[in-house]
Amino acid sequence: MKLVKLIANLGYGSRKEVTAMFREGRITDPDGEVLYADDKVPHEHIRIDDEPLDPPAGMVIMMNKPLGATCSRKDMGRVVYDLLPPRYRVRDPALSTVGRLDRETSGLLLFTDDGALLHRIISPKAQVAKVYEATLASDLRGDETALFASGTMMLESENEPLEPAILQVLEPRRARLTLTEGRYHQARRMFAAVGNHVETLTRVSVGALTLDGLPPGEWRALEDHEIARIFATPTGD
Repeated sequence: MKLVKLIANLGYGSRKEVTAMFREGRITDPDGEVLYADDKVPHEHIRIDDEPLDPPAGMVIMMNKPLGATCSRKDMGRVVYDLLPPRYRVRDPALSTVGRLDRETSGLLLFTDDGALLHRIISPKAQVAKVYEATLASDLRGDETALFASGTMMLESENEPLEPAILQVLEPRRARLTLTEGRYHQARRMFAAVGNHVETLTRVSVGALTLDGLPPGEWRALEDHEIARIFATPTGD
């Protein structure tokens, strides 16, 4: 792929704007040597205004989604894309969230521009575990662990029972829930079905991938070995 198209696809500007960046000498190699549009240079050797080029197509990002942000490109309030560089909105192929967390749920959120990888992660066949920690309005009554694990639990307005889920009671009003499917507001609806209400909900891991100290609202690109952890079994405490 020609450098102009590559850089434009990463959202740095239109092809005309990127061509102008070449003319202005803003695109260089790591030693500061000016690059030209027809140069053949490895992706990792390209700098724009002395900054490394964004990752190529196939990028996966991990974000610690804060409360109050929605997993949408357009919304009346704050959206998760506001926390990324503006050019990430116009990458080609597009950068999408891998599933969604609702406005009042925080924690580990993934983005990728790799459609095949996205579908592999969210496919029910993949059985990728998503682990949530919830604080509840009322004490757990004691039978929730067995019910959630039964594979027979039904949610209101649905025709298929839930896949078995793992509930670990941490405190009378705090629990860790591991799901392998992603139905609409599933964690909240499961607790509602047993007469409880979720006050706070945080996704702490996807597969064996954890936030690893990433602060709320921050994000970073994942390396290949970290992407592989998405498909590994959660380690737990």
